[in-house]
Amino acid sequence: MQRLTIERFRALSYESNEAMNALCTNLFFAGGDIRRIMITSCRPQEGKSFVAMNLLRSMAALGKKVVLVDADIRASALQGSYGIRAEGEGGGKLRGLTHYLAGQCPTEDVLYQTDLLNAWMVLAGKTVNNSLPLLNTPRLGTLLDDLARRFDIVIVDAPPVGTIIDAARIASSCDGTLFVVQSGEIPARELQESIHQIEKSGSPILGTVLNKYDERRYGTRYYYGKNSYYYGAKSGTHHSAKGLKAGKKRR
Repeated sequence: MQRLTIERFRALSYESNEAMNALCTNLFFAGGDIRRIMITSCRPQEGKSFVAMNLLRSMAALGKKVVLVDADIRASALQGSYGIRAEGEGGGKLRGLTHYLAGQCPTEDVLYQTDLLNAWMVLAGKTVNNSLPLLNTPRLGTLLDDLARRFDIVIVDAPPVGTIIDAARIASSCDGTLFVVQSGEIPARELQESIHQIEKSGSPILGTVLNKYDERRYGTRYYYGKNSYYYGAKSGTHHSAKGLKAGKKRR
């Protein structure tokens, strides 16, 4: 099995690390049957990939065997943003999810161990313009089922809900969905509509990560309604969050 090196992966601050650990704990408490977790957002650039990557690192550091699947096959930025390359290959092109879904290779050819202990990745592969025919094949569910048997947690970084239908299709093969929301930018109604779209796929909503959260502006007020976890990154971008504020899941 080839190994991946992640060359650009900033360490979190103490506050951010503690908050990410709290998020991991809440996800563990969601139940042992929640193994395949999709992460999405309403719009691009809200920080879903940042959360996905840091969940991978944090869960792996807690001793869980974790794999991250990059399912944003139209517009993935993970490999470039984080400097992900194959060891000894100078960062050349790697096989990924699109190659697997097209039937060009087996699971073993797209599953890479990273230089983080307990952490593996399936990269997006070749970018495609028309992703739905690939995602509609039974191979997506087969892959995620296979990974769920091998790993404690499968994290799926999906496209934003509001731009294309891909996220709803991916969610139907997952055990639950986590929304990343940029604080102060996404109206509650837009979030609710996105959540409703995912719920129609049959995937439960596990909670909401409130990113770029500024306590000076919002204090401790929760304004997205009930049935969500609340977290926020204070005064940061999705690639340099300074802290995540955890709240309770309300029913």
